[in-house]
Amino acid sequence: MDERDVRILKAIADLETGSPERLHEATDIPVSTIHYRLNNLREAGVIENDLYDFDLDELGLGVTVLVEVLADYSGHHEAVAEAIQEIEGVTHLFSTMGETDFVALAQLPGDDTVGELLRAFEEVPEVERTNSTYVIDTLYEDDRALSSYGIESLLSHLADE
Repeated sequence: MDERDVRILKAIADLETGSPERLHEATDIPVSTIHYRLNNLREAGVIENDLYDFDLDELGLGVTVLVEVLADYSGHHEAVAEAIQEIEGVTHLFSTMGETDFVALAQLPGDDTVGELLRAFEEVPEVERTNSTYVIDTLYEDDRALSSYGIESLLSHLADE
């Protein structure tokens, strides 16, 4: 995969469409090139169907981490939630009852990025501590994980040089 492939996949995730015309508007990649690359991504197994679901393992985002968050906040929990949602890789965030205030699910490009993820949680002032768990087997997932990444991060982690 190269930069154009990553840009096309990011646009699909952000726009929630595989329309070559809409993808062209978002990426400035010619429509004919988009058709060609979509076919290649299907053949490579990255795009699994016409719904443009991604195989996150094939794409390079195969590490799933669950993070329980214990927070100390005096205001509304929405402000803390917004800060957590901004952390790259977080694809799901749940507000929970009990000792844990939030549970986040993150899709990461590798084991070496887990530390970066946890440091990002530590940078949220209201976060007191976290408890993270590696997922062994994914039974269900939202394949639109790319929308939680900035294009620069995707290019640096996924595009071949």
